[in-house]
Amino acid sequence: MSTKTETAQPPRSVSELLDRLDHIDDSLPKRLRQCAILLRRNINLVAVSTVAEMAALADVAPSAFMRFCQALGFSGYSEMQALFRSEYAQSRPDYDARLSELRAKGAPDATNLFADFAEAGHKSLINFTNSLNPDQIEAAITLLQNAQMAHLFGMRRAYSVTTYFHYMLNKMGVPAMLHSGVGMVAASASFRADDVLFAVTYAPFSSETLDVVTEAKARGTKIILLTDSADCPVAPEADVVLVAREVDVEAFRVPTVSMTLVTTLAVALGQRVQKE
Repeated sequence: MSTKTETAQPPRSVSELLDRLDHIDDSLPKRLRQCAILLRRNINLVAVSTVAEMAALADVAPSAFMRFCQALGFSGYSEMQALFRSEYAQSRPDYDARLSELRAKGAPDATNLFADFAEAGHKSLINFTNSLNPDQIEAAITLLQNAQMAHLFGMRRAYSVTTYFHYMLNKMGVPAMLHSGVGMVAASASFRADDVLFAVTYAPFSSETLDVVTEAKARGTKIILLTDSADCPVAPEADVVLVAREVDVEAFRVPTVSMTLVTTLAVALGQRVQKE
């Protein structure tokens, strides 16, 4: 029996999708209900994840997640993802809105919140480990090792990652320059062909970071890009692309994978520097 909804047209918004899910939730088979639970808890993950990754998080086969999409009225995962990407790019709730929504749902106490964030971080790390590309990690380390200077750039949420990476690289004796954009001072004048730019940006992507990557590439600087989506506009310009996705908790995300990744890069690089 087909699980596709009788409604011919797919949902026109994420809100409409959730309303439709409310109506069919009780009639879904067990595996599709697992998909529904995963979707509700990780709304913002759909825009930047593949169907295989979503299926793994829901502990179902990709074909089951595809059937779930069809049950909602979509032709498949790509059509549903396009809807999420459209809304994700237009607006992400500010922190006041997220906190208000959390309170409306009956906000858990600090201990339970910590447990939720810890579980989300664990899932994020497991998912990244399962999709880890050793060649990309090795290529990033080699670029950093051979560079005269490592330039680090990330705005907003990404700034915490580049700041920590800068701290770690300095502790390892690796020449590194942290660019913050403070005072709107252009960073591009310092880029050289024998340098590397380590740029961090997450969907919906910082325009400042995208501009810096483009300028650095024009100057012949090698690019390492850390992002949460392979569809990042400047991914084709990067020499190495590292994709670190985080499972969120009510639209809040801890950069667990990104922090673990830059720590790994710094320590591995430090070992090589010590041997030289």
